[in-house]
This record gives sequence, structure tokens and C-alpha cells, in this order.
Amino acid sequence: MAHQPRKRFGQHFLRDDSVIQRIVQSIGPSQADTVVEIGPGEGVLTAPLALRAGQLHAVELDRDLVSALQQRFAPASNVTIHAADALSFDFTALGTGLRIAGNLPYNISTPLLFHLVQQRHAIRDMHFMLQKEVVDRMAAAPGSKTYGRLGIMLGCYMHIEHLFDVPPEAFEPPPRVISAVVRLMPRADADRSIADPRLLGNIVNAAFSQRRKTLRNALRNFATPETLGHLGIDPGDRPEQIAIADWIALANYLASRPN
Repeated sequence: MAHQPRKRFGQHFLRDDSVIQRIVQSIGPSQADTVVEIGPGEGVLTAPLALRAGQLHAVELDRDLVSALQQRFAPASNVTIHAADALSFDFTALGTGLRIAGNLPYNISTPLLFHLVQQRHAIRDMHFMLQKEVVDRMAAAPGSKTYGRLGIMLGCYMHIEHLFDVPPEAFEPPPRVISAVVRLMPRADADRSIADPRLLGNIVNAAFSQRRKTLRNALRNFATPETLGHLGIDPGDRPEQIAIADWIALANYLASRPN
């Protein structure tokens, strides 16, 4: 199934069989699972997933690939190919307990991750290939150079685990960056623990738009130094030093105050 990769879709097709096998092993699909693959491309991951999963849905934007995939998997009664943009796709329509996977186009990875976070109630777990730089930021710990807004806002809702790196030569054409496979699992307590998601996002955005400033200055429109101190947060710290739990605690405290 040869296909000319298209730059506008950010296509880099995985070719390394050992990487494909390792991804499938990391997912560990079973006949009880509904697996959803985003960006199946030429179907190199679709085929082994379809052999193991009870149901497999593949969401592909490139209509040439959709046609080829539909022909290839027509004999497989458990495979459905969706001609759709994953950025606007309603994953909840496919059921619950979804196991989502894919080699994501790097140019849309961040908005797509947040689109999926909004539908996390229907998701059991996610396994994605992304730029290593993005995965490093997603999984970063407080105090590290890569810890920031992306890791915090995803980490509020997801457990994030960097599984392994993948070199450029595993793809055709090779990307100019190292890739990595990451596992995300929804936090069961996220809805109970976050009182006002919009306020939380606004606070984190304000802090990291001025990340070299101390919290005392970066959050002056949201909280006084006394409020921060009351919550056990040092007003003299910078945003990258603050743990996810403390960002949630601050947002919840501010949400609970009368206007």
C-alpha cells in the first residue's frame, strides 16, 4: 500500500516492524476492547491491532488513504474506516472504554490532545507517537526546564508515561526530530478535584506567559502573596516550580471565594 506522503497532512509513515510490534505490545489490545486509531496512514499499525482487538475504528483525513484502507480491510468485519478530521471527530459516539492509539501528525498534536481530554469520560487509555520534545514536556516534573503549561494542563486530567523513543530512520520520510511513544490514562478523580477548569486554565496561562517572573508578580491579577502563602505556595517561586496539585488547589480556592 504505497502512498506519497503529503506535507500538508504532516505525514511520516512508520516503517520499522520492531517499533510497530513494540507499540502493539505496549497497548496490549484484547477481543474485549474497542480500539480507535487516529491517522492510520498505510495501515501498518491498523493490521496488527485489528487482529487483536474486538472492534477497531480508524479515523483518517486523507481521502486517498481512506479509499485504500477501505479496500484493504473490507474483509475484516471488525474494522471501520472513518473519513474524518480527528480534530472535530466525536469519539464518544464510538462507545466507552475506548483505547485510542496512533502516530499523530506532529503539526496538530497539541490541539488534538486537548480535544481528546474533553472526551476523556469515554476513554480508557491512549498510546501515541509524538515528537520527543512534546512528550518530554508532557511528562516533565516540576522544577525541570521542560515543565510548563502543556504538562500541567494535561497532567490535571491524565496520568502521563513516556514509554520509549523512536529514531527518525523508523519513518518514511524521516522526520527531522526524534519521536517518542507516550501512554495517557484519564485520572478518575479529575472531575471531583477541579472546581472550575476554565479558571484553572486562565491561572496557568497567566503564570506561564511570564514564566521568568515570580508568582507574586505573574499572578497579581488573581491572587495576593498572602493567599499564595495561605495555600503553602511561596510567592517568590517561579511558575515552573509549582506542582500540579498546588495549581489545582489555588484554582479551587479562588473559585470558592465569593465575587
